[in-house]
Amino acid sequence: MTPGERRAAAALASIYALRMLGLFMILPVFALYAERLEGVTPVAVGLAISAYGLTQALLQIPFGLASDRFGRKPVIVFGLLLFALGSVIAALADDVTTVILGRALQGSGAIAAAVLALAADLTRESVRTRMMASIGASIGVAFALALVLGPLLDRWIGVPGIFMLTAGLALAGMAVVTFAVPTPTVSLPSGDGPLSGRFAPVLRDPELLRLDAGILVLHAILTATFVVFPLVLRDAAGFDAARHWQVYLPVLLLSLAGMVPLVIYAERHRKHRPVFLAAIVLLAVGQLGLYGAGGSFAGLVMALVLMFTAFNLLEASLPSLVSKTVHGERKGAAMGVYSSAQFLGAFLGGLGGGLVHGAFGPGAVFLFCAGLAVVWLLLAAPMRPPRELASRMLMVGELTPLQARELARRIGAVSGVVEAVVVAEEGVAYLRVEEARLDEAALREFSTTSA
Repeated sequence: MTPGERRAAAALASIYALRMLGLFMILPVFALYAERLEGVTPVAVGLAISAYGLTQALLQIPFGLASDRFGRKPVIVFGLLLFALGSVIAALADDVTTVILGRALQGSGAIAAAVLALAADLTRESVRTRMMASIGASIGVAFALALVLGPLLDRWIGVPGIFMLTAGLALAGMAVVTFAVPTPTVSLPSGDGPLSGRFAPVLRDPELLRLDAGILVLHAILTATFVVFPLVLRDAAGFDAARHWQVYLPVLLLSLAGMVPLVIYAERHRKHRPVFLAAIVLLAVGQLGLYGAGGSFAGLVMALVLMFTAFNLLEASLPSLVSKTVHGERKGAAMGVYSSAQFLGAFLGGLGGGLVHGAFGPGAVFLFCAGLAVVWLLLAAPMRPPRELASRMLMVGELTPLQARELARRIGAVSGVVEAVVVAEEGVAYLRVEEARLDEAALREFSTTSA
C-alpha cells in the first residue's frame, strides 16, 4: 500500500472498531441487566438485542445511495451522530421499551455501506482486498476486546455507563473521519443521474446478488454459531464461562494469521475464485468439526479456528469482489444492498439458530450451519471472476477541491479509464483502467511522473 492507502486503511478500520466495540460490549452483560428494567419479558430482551440489526438492514441501502449523491464522509458523520444519540437514550432508559428505541436509533446510523464504498474509493484494485481485510480484522479485534471489557466495565460503570462510553466512541469516530480520512474526488460516468438508475441494475446483476447471498449466509452462520457455542463450551467441555475470553482471543488471532497467506496467494496469482470457494468448504468443515467434537475442548477449539479462518477470509473477500464487480457510480448502492444482506443474515441466523436449538439441541445448530455453507457453495460455484482491471497511480501535485473535481472529470474521459479518484490532499490520482483500450499518451498529459 502507498502511505495514503495505509493512512486510509488505519483510519477507516478504527472507525469500524470504535463503533463495533461499543456494540459488542453490551452482548455479554445485557441479558442480566435487563432483569432490572420495567416491562421486561424474554421477547422484549430479544427485541432490545436485535433491534439494532433490523434497522441496520433496513437503512443500509438508503445510506449507501445517499453516499453516492452527497459524499461518503458527510453520510458517515451523520450516521455516527445517530449512533451516539441512540446510545445516550439507551443509557438513560428506565424501561425496556426505551432501551429498544435507543437500540433501534443506534442501528439507524447505518454507515457500513458508506465506509466500505469510501475504502474502495481510496485504494487501488490491486490492494483493495488488503484494505477490506484490515477493516475485517478490526471487527475481529473489537469483538475479542468486547468479550473481555464488557464484563469488566459492567462491574465498574454498569450497563448505562457502557452505553455512554459507546456514545463517546461514536464521537471519537466522527473526529477520525473528519480529520484523519482523506477526501476523494471521484470521476464516474452518469454520476448525477437518478438514484433509481443506479439502484435497479444492482438488484438485476446476478453476480452481485450471488455475493449478497454469500454475506447473508456468512453472517447467519456466525450468529447461529454463537447462539449455542458458549453453552457447548461451558456445559459439554466444562470450560468456565468467566474464562471464555481466553478461548476467543487466541482463536481470533490464529485465524487472522491463517488468513493472511491465503489473501496474498489469491492476490498475487489472481486465484480469487478457487480460494473463495475453498474458504466456503473450510467453513462447512469447521461447522462439522464443531458438531463432531462433542465435549472435547481441543476439538472445539481446533474447529473454531478453522471456522474463523474461513470467516475472516470470506469477510475480507466479499466486499472486495463487490467493489470489483460493480460500476463505480453504483458503488454506494451496491454496498448498501450488500450491507443490508449482512445485517439481515445476522438477524435470521440468530432466529434460526434459536429455533433449531430449541427443537433439536445445540449440536443440530452446527449441522444447520454446515448445511447453509453447502447451499452457499452451490450458489457460488457458477460465479465468474470479476473483470481484471489494472491499477495506475498518477502524481498530479497539490490541488484545491475544485481543481481535483475538474481533473477527475478530465482523466475519467480518457479512453480506457474506467474510474478515476483524485485525492487532493495527497496530490495523487488512483485509476482503474482497461489496458487494452488505454490512451497512454492522453494519460501522460496529466502528470509528469506515474507509478
